[in-house]
Amino acid sequence: MGYSSDKLKIGTKTFQSRLMLGTGKYRTTNDAIESIQKSDCEIVTVAIRRLPTNLQNDTTNFLNHLNWNKLWLLPNTAGSQTAEEAIRMAFLGQELACQIGQEDNFFVKLEVISDPRYLLPDPIGTLKAAEFLVKNNFTVLPYINADPMLALHLEDLGCATVMPLGSPIGSGQGLNNLSNIKIIIENSQVPVIVDAGIGNPSEAAAAMELGADGVLLNTAVAQATNPAQMAYAMNLSVKAGRLGYLSGPMKKKYYATASSPLTQISKLT
Repeated sequence: MGYSSDKLKIGTKTFQSRLMLGTGKYRTTNDAIESIQKSDCEIVTVAIRRLPTNLQNDTTNFLNHLNWNKLWLLPNTAGSQTAEEAIRMAFLGQELACQIGQEDNFFVKLEVISDPRYLLPDPIGTLKAAEFLVKNNFTVLPYINADPMLALHLEDLGCATVMPLGSPIGSGQGLNNLSNIKIIIENSQVPVIVDAGIGNPSEAAAAMELGADGVLLNTAVAQATNPAQMAYAMNLSVKAGRLGYLSGPMKKKYYATASSPLTQISKLT
């Protein structure tokens, strides 16, 4: 399969890009806008809590300067400590999607985080909120620990993806949960998006080489010395990792094998 025909399907929507970008922690508005453009992403996630109730009246908000004909809003419930808070945020997110002309957008990145120190997602609260939102026709993308059994439960509930963390959010530690992420990818029948912890392009590529369907990141770009350039680097690394996975890498061996075997040379002579 060629890269151009390899599309990411989430719910009923298809996307060419497998890189999703967050909008927090940028030093300037221009950094955020330029990074989104350079990343070539199609899905942009925004914390609902950080948005005004009426986005159209806030002309200073950088979201009003993005081309929503080319981008898809992924509202997230960051800051929600309970399932009930997350559900309320999800409905507000849908209202905000309507304000930018995406009336059919019921996507939500579900985050339920009651731990203020390590910011690890609450599995019980996430399951509870996911079940309610799926029943109310939301396309739910749950942010979870790299827990293979939790991922299966969420898939069974009808979630459109599962989004295991690579390492704690904003830490830049990379793929600390590699073995569990592998299991989730092997068992999942829905897209697996590695979310949180990626700090460098090589780590984004490694996630894609494992067979992940996409990568969502924010801090790695927003806090880079040159955010737009890092966004472009992440764009290339996600594409390279996906192409590497689709190409079927050679199997590792425990011994050396000459790249120019003598037997082939003797046949030519």
